[in-house]
Amino acid sequence: MRSGAKVAIVGGVFAVVASGVGYGGYNLWNGVMGGEKSPESKTAPAPRTGPVTDEEITTTARDFLAAWAAGEPEKAGQLTNDPVTAGPAVAAYRDGAKVTKAVITPGAAVGATVPFTVKATISYEDVTKDLSYASELTVVRGQTTGRPLVKWQPTVLHPKLTADATLRTGAAKNAAIKAVDRNDVELTAEKYPSLGPVLNELRQRYGSKVGGSAGVETWIDSGSETVADTPLLVLRKGKAGTLRTTIDAGVQAAAEKAVKAYGQASVAAIEPSTGAIRAVANNPVTEFNTALSGGQAPGSTMKIVTAAMMMQNGLATPGTRVECPPDVISRSQSFENLDRFSITGGTLTEAFRRSCNTAFIKAITRLSDKNIADTALGDTARDSFGIGQVWQVGVPAADGSVPESAGSDTPASYIGQGKITMSALNVASLSATVKNGGFLQPYLVARDLDDREFAKTARLSPEVALGLQRMMNAAATAADGTATKAMAGVPFPKGAKTGSAEIDGHAVSNSWFTGYSGDLAAAAVVQSGGHGGDAAGPVVARVLKAG
Repeated sequence: MRSGAKVAIVGGVFAVVASGVGYGGYNLWNGVMGGEKSPESKTAPAPRTGPVTDEEITTTARDFLAAWAAGEPEKAGQLTNDPVTAGPAVAAYRDGAKVTKAVITPGAAVGATVPFTVKATISYEDVTKDLSYASELTVVRGQTTGRPLVKWQPTVLHPKLTADATLRTGAAKNAAIKAVDRNDVELTAEKYPSLGPVLNELRQRYGSKVGGSAGVETWIDSGSETVADTPLLVLRKGKAGTLRTTIDAGVQAAAEKAVKAYGQASVAAIEPSTGAIRAVANNPVTEFNTALSGGQAPGSTMKIVTAAMMMQNGLATPGTRVECPPDVISRSQSFENLDRFSITGGTLTEAFRRSCNTAFIKAITRLSDKNIADTALGDTARDSFGIGQVWQVGVPAADGSVPESAGSDTPASYIGQGKITMSALNVASLSATVKNGGFLQPYLVARDLDDREFAKTARLSPEVALGLQRMMNAAATAADGTATKAMAGVPFPKGAKTGSAEIDGHAVSNSWFTGYSGDLAAAAVVQSGGHGGDAAGPVVARVLKAG
C-alpha cells in the first residue's frame, strides 16, 4: 500500500481514509480475490458456499471503499456482483460530480451490512466545497464464484441515487427559488423535511417564472423530464426568486410532527373555502410524495361518496331508516361489519357514524333496478367530488380513481375497497367538499403562474351538503361515533369519517381518517395502523387543531 493513505482496523471497526492532491492519486487495492484461484494452485478450489463470514464482510467492504476512494472504478466494480454496471457508475460519480478527493469512514457491520460516511471534496471552476452524507453497502456471496462481493445498487454511492440518475456538478439546470408560505414565512427542506421533494418540483417548474437565476450546484440528475432533480450542495448561489405557496407553516409543522408517530404515515390538509393546500407530510420522507401521489384503497372514508350517491339517487336521507345486519351477501360474496355488529331500526346517519358496511352495500339492490349500480359511485365521485378528473395542483399529484366496477368489486367499492385508489390529498378533498358544499380543486401555487386549468364540478345540492355535514358531525361527536374519540378537543364546527382498508398479504388493515374543523380539512393514512380512529385519527386531529 502506498504512503499517504491508510486502512486501519481497530477493535473490529475499520476506517478507510484516502487523501492526496488528485482523486486517483493513491492505489489502495490489495488484490483480495476471495475464493479465486491463486497463482500457486494447480487446481482451482471449489467455490465457497454458505453465508459470508464476518472477516469476509470486513475485508470486502474495506477493499471496495478503498478502491472507490482512490478513484479506481474498474477495481471497485470487480468487487461487486455487477461489475459491468458498478464500474462505470463509480467513474461517473468522480467525473460527473467533479470529485477531487473522497474520505470514506466505515462503521461497524450490522450483519452483512456496513454503514459508512462519505466526505467528498467537490471542485468546480474556482469553488471547492465538501459534500458529506451517510450510506451503506451489503456483502453477499457470488453465485458462481463463491467470492464475497458488494451487492451493487446505486444507493451505495449516494442514498438518493437511482438506476437512471447520476451525480452532476456545474451550472444549475433550474433557477433558484425562495419558497414562502401564505404569510411569507420561508419554507426550507431543513425545517420542513416533507416539503423537500415538493420544493424541488416547484423550483423546476417555476424558478424561471419568478425571476430567479441559476447558481453552481451539485445535484442528482434524475435523467427524466418529468421527475425533478435533487439538489445536494450549493457551490455558488444563484439569485432566488420568491415563490408564494398556499402552505401554512404552522399547520405544516404540526403535520410533520404528527406523521413521525408512525413508521409509515401520510397526511394532507386543505382549506375548504378556497382549495388551498395548507400542509402535506410523509414519514418516511422519500422522493415519491405518498400524500400527494399515493394510490391506495381509502376504506370506509369512501362512505362519504357512497352516502352522497344514495341521497342523489333518492335511496335515503340522513333520517331514513336503513337495514344494518351483521353480514350481507352481494354479488355472490359475503361482507360483514366489524365484529359483526348490527343496528336494528337505525337511520342512515346512525349507519354512517358507526360505519356499518352492510347498510351501504345494500344500496346495490335498488341501484341495480335502475341499471346504474356499477357506475353510480364513479359518477358521483367525478361529478360531485372531482375524483378522477385531472387535478393541476402545481406539482405531481394523483387524481384518484373510482372506475366502473363489476361483480364483487361493486359492493367492495361502496365501502372503499375493490379497485378504488386515492391519496391522502384526495380523501382530504372529500371532507373539504362536504364542508364547503362543493368541490374546489386543491392547489399549491396560484393558477395564474402558468394558466393551468382547474378541475370543476357542480356544487352539491343544499340537501346533500347539509346531510353529509350532519352525518360527519355525528361520527365526530356522538357517543358511539367511530371518530368521536379522535376528534375530542377539535374545535367546532367539525365532522369526520373513519376508515380501515384491508390489503392483501397484510394482517393489519391500513388506518384512514378524514375530517374538518372550521375552514380546514385533512386526511391521513397510516400503513398497517388498524382502525381509522386509532392511528390516522390522532394525526388528523393534531393537524386540525393547528389550524
